[in-house]
Amino acid sequence: MPVQGSSAGLADLPPEIAFLRAEGIADRLLIQAAADAVQAGTDAATALLNAGLMAEAAYYRALARALGAPYLDGPIPFGPGLRFPDTLVAGHAPLAPGSVAPWVLAPRGRIIASLLGSPRRIGPIAITSPTHLREAVFAAIPVQVADHAAHDLARRAPERATAREPTVWWLLVLALTLTAALCLCAALPAPFARMVALSAQSLFLAMTVFRLAAVAIKAPVTVEAPPLADTALPVYTVLVPLYREAAVVPALLRALAALDYPPAKLDIKLLVEAGDRETRAALAPIALPARFEVITVPPGSPRTKPRALNAGLPLARGDLLTVYDAEDDPDPGQLRLAAALFARLPERTACLQGRLVIDNADDSWLTRAHALEYAGLFDVLNPALARCRLPIPLGGTSMHLRVRVLRALGGWDSYNVTEDADLGMRLALAGYTVGDLPSATTEEAPSRFRPWLGQRIRWLKGLAQTSLTHGRSPLASARRLGGLEVLCAVALVPGTVVSALAYPACLIGAIWSFLVLEIPAAPAFLDNLGTGLALTLFGTGLGALVLPALIGGIRRGWGDLTPWALGMPVYFLLVSVAAWLALVELVRAPERWNKTRHGLARTSRSGRLRRQGRPGGLTADGKRAVP
Repeated sequence: MPVQGSSAGLADLPPEIAFLRAEGIADRLLIQAAADAVQAGTDAATALLNAGLMAEAAYYRALARALGAPYLDGPIPFGPGLRFPDTLVAGHAPLAPGSVAPWVLAPRGRIIASLLGSPRRIGPIAITSPTHLREAVFAAIPVQVADHAAHDLARRAPERATAREPTVWWLLVLALTLTAALCLCAALPAPFARMVALSAQSLFLAMTVFRLAAVAIKAPVTVEAPPLADTALPVYTVLVPLYREAAVVPALLRALAALDYPPAKLDIKLLVEAGDRETRAALAPIALPARFEVITVPPGSPRTKPRALNAGLPLARGDLLTVYDAEDDPDPGQLRLAAALFARLPERTACLQGRLVIDNADDSWLTRAHALEYAGLFDVLNPALARCRLPIPLGGTSMHLRVRVLRALGGWDSYNVTEDADLGMRLALAGYTVGDLPSATTEEAPSRFRPWLGQRIRWLKGLAQTSLTHGRSPLASARRLGGLEVLCAVALVPGTVVSALAYPACLIGAIWSFLVLEIPAAPAFLDNLGTGLALTLFGTGLGALVLPALIGGIRRGWGDLTPWALGMPVYFLLVSVAAWLALVELVRAPERWNKTRHGLARTSRSGRLRRQGRPGGLTADGKRAVP
């Protein structure tokens, strides 16, 4: 609640900021921080720092003086026992013998008030800021941090982690199995061979029907959730992995600063690779309030987005977490809506998938097709799957997760280049469901063929990795999922790859058989069944390509784009090219992350995709500030 008067406000200042009056900090800033803390239901120190009312280093220097403790701002002489992430989660670390104190503390939140109330009870300590402690720990044990980020999942759940054996052996085993199955079918008597063929056609038809059935749902069904009061909102962590993204840093920071969420309850971590000098240089002159944290991920292998996310996950302070990409511009109210829905939904719903929307659809034919593809996926298919509580391969951004569940699953698979789809499958295998979050995040699509191809190769390669990983024990996975769930998972993950690989041959064969040659007709019904199923599969296959995109475009209100949905069968020929190249790359370079450049969009449908300008104004020392 607001503080009514200056004198009353000063008399009621919480101890974690009251000592700052002796440091000359303006009364109005302290009163504002105290009022913000009451409104958000948090401590005043966090409200002060997260709002950018005081620099973090200046606050902790003042705290050290108030405690009569030395402040460490240079190299920290750590003693034995340093561990990641335990040291940083605890907020304290041992110092080497002969140092200024046995321990160094970087206290947060309400712990600060306890320290100020009884500084002698804890013995001699040194103080540093949380940011400096984290930077010092990362510098002291970079190999340990990198190892945790890359291999923690494999240590905890090796059966759910990407296999380290050469992929070519898995593909060879799969090829030999398929060859043996085909030879067996060829050796069967004609009636049995026909039965096997009809069964295969029926299976493919059932998988195709998943996409068509989604179209039958009139509109996305959402849970009505009243907004939560600020005091009831949980702390929300936002992870943003960045690699060679200097061009979009200003727009990204504007989008993150615009999030409608109490600053005291935001925990935004910008994850930058150690070798990415350009992005680090772009961030360096910007004065970020304490709710933003720039984390430099130590060098290591593989250099992938999920490895960077795993470096930030143990440090997440929120109960809920989301991931945004560098070019994302989420709806400002997205976090509030997600928090309200999570509060109403059962614990079994561990994730909410937001709607990804391509904003630069008018750049080229490729971006128009990409925009319609996304509309079909995120506005038609995913909401339908969520309503039916079926497995969903997540999008790589705007998926909102319960941190407790994510940590229990071991985070992301650092060796899977489509870590989002893999996480969606691991959630389903663990018995969790994914809900629909009807909130848009606009992002940029590649407008030229070569960048689009590299991105699509990575996606399809990752789906193949996910298929091989969770297909190592197919019966165990099937028992965990259940019948319909297995069919859905097969259709959306390996089915996507296989259909893309087979699409050109099937399309040419179908056109030649049904449009050029005369369709054979036999006197007996059973003799016509194979041809009838083939015709049905051809029609439903084309419908599954066109209709979700068409309906998604209509739901988005893109009347001018919807006619382009008729060109989706041509667009998927390009997807097939990417699928075959993905298969080659899966063998030759399974860990390669094909980087997509951002900040190149020429058009913006929403008017929200902004590439010019700088966030905030200038601070007194000439640094740019984020509000």
